[in-house]
Amino acid sequence: MTYHLPAGKALGGPYIVDITPEKAGWGHAGLRILELPPGGSHSFETGESEWIVVPLSGGCTVAAADDFGRDTFELRGRRDVFSGVSDFAYVPRDARAAVTSAAGGRFALTGARCERRLPARYGAASDVPVELRGTGNCSRQVNNFGAAGVFECDKLIAVEVITPGGNWSSFPPHKHDEHRPGEESVLEEIYYFEFAGHDGIPGLGYQRVSPSGPGRDTDVLAEVRDGDVVLIPDGWHGPSMATPGHHMYYLNVMAGPEAERAWLICDHPDHAWVRDTWPDQPVDPRLPLYTAPETSA
Repeated sequence: MTYHLPAGKALGGPYIVDITPEKAGWGHAGLRILELPPGGSHSFETGESEWIVVPLSGGCTVAAADDFGRDTFELRGRRDVFSGVSDFAYVPRDARAAVTSAAGGRFALTGARCERRLPARYGAASDVPVELRGTGNCSRQVNNFGAAGVFECDKLIAVEVITPGGNWSSFPPHKHDEHRPGEESVLEEIYYFEFAGHDGIPGLGYQRVSPSGPGRDTDVLAEVRDGDVVLIPDGWHGPSMATPGHHMYYLNVMAGPEAERAWLICDHPDHAWVRDTWPDQPVDPRLPLYTAPETSA
């Protein structure tokens, strides 16, 4: 199994990234990245999955229709992932959806196979909690637009992480591949990367995933660039390392078989002590890169 998919290696139909549970070899999490030209439109059936459509660059209209009615949401979006929080739209399973963009753009469709059919909804950028996690060179920003306890889904968990150039995130390494009630939940995970360039030079970073035990042998050490994807069915994941001078963005999509939708993790025992050093260090002064707007336009 190939867990690191460089840009262009996960193409599928109209999508520049098309990760389905079947392609990933697991049961729940999926991700599609859609690029639309000005005036472009794309329609799809949601099938057995729930979806959150979140603009990476540009704005769009999201329409969802089923036997119960039709909903339409105008997403203002953003210039790019380093310039602001975006609004988003939730589209339920067993529906027909369409994404249309007057000016064009790039849009993430984060998905998860699910059982319950929840109503289509709009998520305002002003309601997205922006969290600063870690301190020192472990400082990063987390946009919790689709986090458990923030926005209701059946199975899907989705967040954005921004790591300033030179910093490490997803650290200490952690895992969520065992069912241990109240301590750890089983979640498949997808990382999708973008980087801030400098004077026309593209950015890059590095991603590590290491085996966490018998039968959980995912092993990745990858140089990642714009549009790359890393699949994490199991294992200790982290660090995610941003090279100096280039901010790193990644979109995390998670889902699993647990009855409770929760992000419960276990830190690697060799590195968990790092958390104890955080109270003695300041948060990187470059963060937050931005905050959620007070109100959405």
